[in-house]
Amino acid sequence: MFKRGIRVFLAAAAIAPLLASAAWAEGLITVIVNDPSNPYWYTEGEVAKATAEKLGYTATVSAHKGDTNTESNLIDTAITNKAVAIILDPANADGSIGAVKKAVAANIPVILVNAEINQEGLAKAQLVSNNAQGAALGAQQWVEAIGETGNYVELFGNPADNNAATRSNGYETVLTQYPDLVKAGREVANWDRTQGHAKMQSLLQANPDIIGVISGNDEMALGAVAALKEAGKLSQVKVGGFDGSPDAVAAIKAGELQYTVLQPVAVFSEEAVKQADNVIKTGSTGAATEKQLFDCLLITKDNVDKYSAPFVLSE
Repeated sequence: MFKRGIRVFLAAAAIAPLLASAAWAEGLITVIVNDPSNPYWYTEGEVAKATAEKLGYTATVSAHKGDTNTESNLIDTAITNKAVAIILDPANADGSIGAVKKAVAANIPVILVNAEINQEGLAKAQLVSNNAQGAALGAQQWVEAIGETGNYVELFGNPADNNAATRSNGYETVLTQYPDLVKAGREVANWDRTQGHAKMQSLLQANPDIIGVISGNDEMALGAVAALKEAGKLSQVKVGGFDGSPDAVAAIKAGELQYTVLQPVAVFSEEAVKQADNVIKTGSTGAATEKQLFDCLLITKDNVDKYSAPFVLSE
């Protein structure tokens, strides 16, 4: 009996590391995005979910649609469901801090993607596009498209998202170098195509002589394109976007959009889950800093055929 007991003990000891190793890739990873009706956020959620499942976790994707109360409730659900990590695209740079704190207090690591919060040291990582670099790329291409003289307007994203101001400031840094380019108007359209369409109609009515529209994202830009087409002005007004969405790429191919700045959302959404996996296994993301920037790429008619998948540009 004693020898048999030893054999059982040794067998169990041999199996234990294997079981422990398998357990490292078990559990729920909760992914919370903004609004999956936007192809950018849809891709963000689907890539994160697929990466988590590939690593052996279960994963769910839910959306707060920019509402901090909904976001807070989704964090509560993740805590109740004993999530092992949360991948979050925060609803508000300030307003999401409390939700992140709740998760951290429950010992659930949080990795932020796409947008930042205005407090460091809470999330294990904040992975975002290099919006200043992308805005500079876009603004320079936009000037090449419209020239150096004339009036233009800007469509601005959600003011609660730091990315909106970062992109706008990046545009301004480039465009102020051209004193004969005059910003005749700016409207907030909250990253939304319908709002972009309505705000473009208003801007066009107030500024019928504009030659260009620079936009904080593709959805607003595509709304502007639709309004310009309706007004018979698209041939006279050049529009630039930001995101690299499939619809924007189609508009470039159709000659309706001058360019889009591709955000590597497919890259950093995958990386966010891998860093969450590292935290679960080792306690560290493996990255040198909390805030990590991913450079953007320019898509124009010259390289649009290299667009190989949503938000992916092949070299």
